[in-house]
Amino acid sequence: MALLFICDGEDPNIWETALRAELPDLDIRVGPDGIGDETEIDVALAWQPPRGLMASLPNLTAILSLGAGVEHILRDPELPPGVPIARLIDPGLQTGMMEFITMEVLSHHRRVPEYHAQQRAGEWRLLRQTLSRDRRIGILGLGHLGAACGTMLTRFGFPVSGWSRSEKDIPGIESYTGEDGLFALLERSDILVCLLPLTPDTEDILDATTLNALPRGAVLINAARGKHVVDDDLLDALESGHLSAATLDVYRAEPLAPDHPFWKHPKITM
Repeated sequence: MALLFICDGEDPNIWETALRAELPDLDIRVGPDGIGDETEIDVALAWQPPRGLMASLPNLTAILSLGAGVEHILRDPELPPGVPIARLIDPGLQTGMMEFITMEVLSHHRRVPEYHAQQRAGEWRLLRQTLSRDRRIGILGLGHLGAACGTMLTRFGFPVSGWSRSEKDIPGIESYTGEDGLFALLERSDILVCLLPLTPDTEDILDATTLNALPRGAVLINAARGKHVVDDDLLDALESGHLSAATLDVYRAEPLAPDHPFWKHPKITM
């Protein structure tokens, strides 16, 4: 059995060392230069593989995603049919996302970006604080990561609701589904967290219509995929004051172009 490791942005030596420690007899190939004989590859461990690479492996039996999402694999139009794809569910990934979402929710809740701006301007002004019980959190996507993040936020006393394709039964989290449920969630979300998978139904879901359905002064945190957000509509919502701030961990094109307005926008944390 031969495994191909191919990942854009990761150090392959770290992964190869870890894999060999667990599976010393495994034949590991590191792409794109170390593939060798394509007919010998049985399994691909991949993140953002080049278009057509999977189709060039005639005996491929499985594709393993190095992340929770698989759209980076599915967007390849030459993907070989019938080869199963598995996504990664990892305790470290879950913990990291919980830490990140909690950090950003608390940062906006305690108005940290505004205090940082005041510090840079040399301005001494007390900002009014809101109790956590009065700050409503909405989560788009109540899968493995969304449920974990929502549960964590309830421990801080935030009222948490979530929207997903199917109704969820998660203690302490109100569940919404369907189009009506989406707008019901948006209307009661002072901080909206996006953790949706990227599908044809969720691409561009955060556009002018949905962003304007949020309460005035709401905050957006997107840690899912960049294509969930229509960039110009987000900028318009921030400029108009309908949204007070946004934290973005993902972008429509990565790396983000140096001249993109997100870089220097005073209301955006990247």
